[in-house]
This record gives sequence, C-alpha cells and structure tokens, in this order.
Amino acid sequence: VQLQASGGGLVQAGGSLRLSCAASGSIVRINAVGWYRQAPGQQRELVATITSSGSTNYADSLKGRFTISRDNAKNTMYLQMNSLKPEDTAVYYCNAQITTDQLFGRRTGDYWGQGTQVTVSS
Repeated sequence: VQLQASGGGLVQAGGSLRLSCAASGSIVRINAVGWYRQAPGQQRELVATITSSGSTNYADSLKGRFTISRDNAKNTMYLQMNSLKPEDTAVYYCNAQITTDQLFGRRTGDYWGQGTQVTVSS
C-alpha cells in the first residue's frame, strides 16, 4: 500500500491550497484517515481526521479554516486549507488505517504518505 500526497506549494498569506492523498495497492477498506503537519524544529501535530462514515475531528486552532474530506470510490482524501497564515508553514503528511489482504488473512495497518511542503509567505 502506498499513500501519495500532492498539492503543496508556496502561497501568500490569506490564500488557499487543496492537498490530496491517494492510496493505492491491495486495499480492502480504508478506515480512519487524517492529516498531520510538522514545522521545522517542532513535533508532528494533528491537523484533522475523518472516519469511514464521515465524522470529522480538527485541531482546535484550525477549525473554520481547514476542511478534511474523502472520496471512498477514489481511495483519496483531501485537505482544503483557506485563509492560510505563515504559521501554517509545515510539511503536511497524510495518514490512513488501511485493511489489506495478506497471504494468511486480512490485516489493518497504519500508513503514512511522504509529506508535501506547504509554505505561506507573509
């Protein structure tokens, strides 16, 4: 299973970006998915999560500006980021709990994308 994140880039403060993360491989089911971010010199932190049924959870500081969504038919998750601030600058990682078919049965594992850089200039 691979998670491929895309959509990062350089944007001015107040602008918007939409991140995507596509899962591929021998996927039986994608359970909860989420976005995390890590700024230079800081620990990785939660941005938002969404369950397979669509229930969402956000970091308190990001509510109202960021929106997480998913397209189960495309095995893809999204993060819409609006009103971006310089402090949103970080590498953004997607994460997913994915059930796959293994040789001796099904297994649910925790997978991470490679990260996509978001830079917000002031």
